[in-house]
Amino acid sequence: METIQEYLPYLKGYDFTGKTPVVIDFYATWCAPCRALSPLIERLAEEYYGRVKVLKVDVDKNRALAAAANIRSIPTLFFIDIEGRIVRHAGGLPYDTLCAKADELIRK
Repeated sequence: METIQEYLPYLKGYDFTGKTPVVIDFYATWCAPCRALSPLIERLAEEYYGRVKVLKVDVDKNRALAAAANIRSIPTLFFIDIEGRIVRHAGGLPYDTLCAKADELIRK
């Protein structure tokens, strides 16, 4: 199981505190599946504001973090609980699945 501690040196600009569950969307602006997922991620951020922190990481602008996170395909999503455990998912997800995963993070 991956933990957020492995990535903390790379997350300084993203204000990860460990007090709130986090969803990180690793994407690129040129990626069509990433562009399709983007409005769903934005909606998730709005609807779960204050309960789940949602971050977007452009892999082209944050190469060190993408390399450290072993991002091999995009989009890749990290679902991080308050203990810092990471569940990784490569590819997009429908909105109801994103919500279910966010709800699971909140319940842990």
